[in-house]
Amino acid sequence: MSAPLLLALETSTTVCSVALYKGTQLMGASELRIEKSHSSYITVMIAQLVENCGEKMANLSAVAVSGGPGSYTGLRIGVSTAKGLCYSLNIPLLEVSTLYGMAAQVLSFTPKPERFLFSPMLDARRMEVYTCLLNSEMQEVEPIAPVVLNEQTFQEYLKEQTVIFFGNGASKLKSLVGNKGNTLFIEEIEPSAITIGKLALPKFEQGLFEDVAYYEPFYLKDVYITSAKK
Repeated sequence: MSAPLLLALETSTTVCSVALYKGTQLMGASELRIEKSHSSYITVMIAQLVENCGEKMANLSAVAVSGGPGSYTGLRIGVSTAKGLCYSLNIPLLEVSTLYGMAAQVLSFTPKPERFLFSPMLDARRMEVYTCLLNSEMQEVEPIAPVVLNEQTFQEYLKEQTVIFFGNGASKLKSLVGNKGNTLFIEEIEPSAITIGKLALPKFEQGLFEDVAYYEPFYLKDVYITSAKK
């Protein structure tokens, strides 16, 4: 049985990226950092990537999409693109959490990751971020939620263990607490289709597909806003 050919899409922030995997092998990836580039360029990026990797669209086994949280418009474009491909090619849709994808990046280069907790943060507005808290096994210590940051954010965990904060929202917390105590901040970690594709393969193998007709990204609408635990 040949390895599955998976196309991964990441459009949850201003960075638009696509990646192509054959099983565990990354065949290629493409990224654009042009403001509002998603709707204009994503289909061209996909077509060029697949062609440059010597493949055909008809050979795709599934499409994996970054499912949020993130930009409402960006997520909508990514999901609608993914759905269109799944419908036209009659292939399954896979979803990977945007925050989990970011955490997988940091976990991949963290020595002794079991010593840390991981908190990806995406900028929402003002002092609010979309975040969660994960352990080294990618298990949720705190679930994904919109959190209004303050000096007590995640302090109950920071008393016991070092927490690594990253993503474009982490600087907001750093402005409040600095590098004191068990806080560790990593800059320039952004959502990437490369990790979305990597995390999608086990889901493909387990048949954990989304309903193409009814799937919606994880927008985290304002009605669900909560404050961080103290």
